[in-house]
Amino acid sequence: MPTLPRPEPHQHRTMAESFGVDPERYDRARPRYPDELVTAVLEASPGNEILNVGCGTGIEGRQFRARDAVVLGVEPDARMAEFARRGFPVEVAKFEDWDPAGRRFDALVSGQAWHWVDPIAGAAKAARVLRPGGRFAAFWHVFMPPEEISHALADALRRAMPDSPFSGNYLKSPSPDAYQPMLDKAAAGLAETGDFAEAEFRRYDWTQDYSRDEWLDLLATQGGVTVATPEQRDQVLAEVAAAIDARGGHLTTNYSTAEVTAVRLAS
Repeated sequence: MPTLPRPEPHQHRTMAESFGVDPERYDRARPRYPDELVTAVLEASPGNEILNVGCGTGIEGRQFRARDAVVLGVEPDARMAEFARRGFPVEVAKFEDWDPAGRRFDALVSGQAWHWVDPIAGAAKAARVLRPGGRFAAFWHVFMPPEEISHALADALRRAMPDSPFSGNYLKSPSPDAYQPMLDKAAAGLAETGDFAEAEFRRYDWTQDYSRDEWLDLLATQGGVTVATPEQRDQVLAEVAAAIDARGGHLTTNYSTAEVTAVRLAS
């Protein structure tokens, strides 16, 4: 269930701006990030000042705050930013246009969001705002539900939204490998600046159990569904609900959280 249109996600503003329709649901339903990832970023950073780019409702920012980090969010959607401010300060702007006002940070983190940033301009801005030795870390969840649920979702999207970029084969056989081009693009942007060490790729594998209603809550926050009409959304959710009911009303989803990370070199 990716939230990533092709071929240039950062230019697909309609979808990028659709996630703030229901911030409460987004924050409630979207999964958190592995504790191991948060620990690794903090341990590899020279300090605890964190810039959270595309912070959304503040999910990963709150996880870093819980580890005594000082977090500042940057978020283009004012609705999402308002929600995230319950946990830490947030400034409303696209990262490429945001004015850091001379501030620098020990780490830049971006969960489920860096594909909405121009990979070249964003990497250059990241180099500007990170201290020497600072850590860049962008990461995404790869959703891998049971095969019958993946097939039901792909088929439902194809019937309800035949022009959707999410009704293809990826949904029927989701895999971390499908995210590698996006990770490679982020790494290439960092390399082009000349200001970062060679990027590293990491994966964190885990599982989560869902009831039918919990899974539908999550599904309603996914790209493709967020831009659907109410009728299209209801059709997709009803078909997927039937597939979950057919397997007992619950499911276990495999996740792989994929990360690209690099160190800011000394000037």
